[in-house]
Amino acid sequence: MTRSGSKPKMPDEFALIAELFAPLATAPGAMGLTDDAAIATPPPGRDLVVTADALVEGIHFFDSDPPGLIAQKALRVNLSDLAAKGCAPAGYLLVLSLPPQIDMAWLRAFASGLATTQQYFGISLLGGDTTATPGPLTIAITAFGQVPTGTMLRRSGARPGDVMFVSGTVGDAGGGLACLKGEGVTLCKADREFLVRRFQRPEPRVALGQALIGLASAAIDVSDGLMADLGHLAENSNVRIEIDAARLPLSPALVTLWPGETDRITRASTAGDDYELAFATPLEKCAAVARAARRAGVPIAQIGVVKGGKGVTLRDSTGRQMPVSHPGYLHF
Repeated sequence: MTRSGSKPKMPDEFALIAELFAPLATAPGAMGLTDDAAIATPPPGRDLVVTADALVEGIHFFDSDPPGLIAQKALRVNLSDLAAKGCAPAGYLLVLSLPPQIDMAWLRAFASGLATTQQYFGISLLGGDTTATPGPLTIAITAFGQVPTGTMLRRSGARPGDVMFVSGTVGDAGGGLACLKGEGVTLCKADREFLVRRFQRPEPRVALGQALIGLASAAIDVSDGLMADLGHLAENSNVRIEIDAARLPLSPALVTLWPGETDRITRASTAGDDYELAFATPLEKCAAVARAARRAGVPIAQIGVVKGGKGVTLRDSTGRQMPVSHPGYLHF
């Protein structure tokens, strides 16, 4: 596949949709992408939850990234938003703005990546749009999920005395991005591939999110950086969150990449694109949360506490506050 130079003429929009994307529209309400809209009716006793995210070349992925992985990331980051709401994924809309260098081979690989992800999560493409652009390549997805009526997890709801948890390990995606930008040249192949894959192919914690309904008082997915996203949770809940740096779950690969402890903690707690779940839960529900996480097959770590006040603080092993000048990624 090529992204530059001469290439065969692209088919018109409708032929492109018929070949690549109509086969992904398996839900009856999608009508094979033959109409201008789809029908999405949640079952009785379920709320329909909607989220949207856009990925832009040069910001969220590189032009050299495999198109199948770009597709998987684009869909998975939206499913991570649904996971943070406790939702079961139900379907998605796709809008593609394609620059001239994109060819059919690239698009076929991209569609294959979508097919792999939607098959894994049991969802269908419901519709969308394709358009040309001088660049950059932009992928916008709107995802739909379902949750029992009135039970959606929110950013608000954390209370003083709650315990803060995070799933998986943090900072890995930031480490992978650093590797792609030239760091980690002495890393072994396995560590480098692990970190880069964490950046290119996030793992939305869908099963864990659903298991946290009735247990978590507030939740958010870590997209812009742990400190930044906990800041959103603290603001919406009108509380202060204190994080114990020594409790942050870090992968062996990341420890090897960033050997300096202070630098490692600061970068890991502010790097984006991890798509883990950070959540608060009342102290008396911690044991139930641990059981739920085991059933979901997702490791979790207790990283801090919720107190009265505002903001987020990161404390070292002596209890001193660690300075964090940039808590996470800023879009503007």
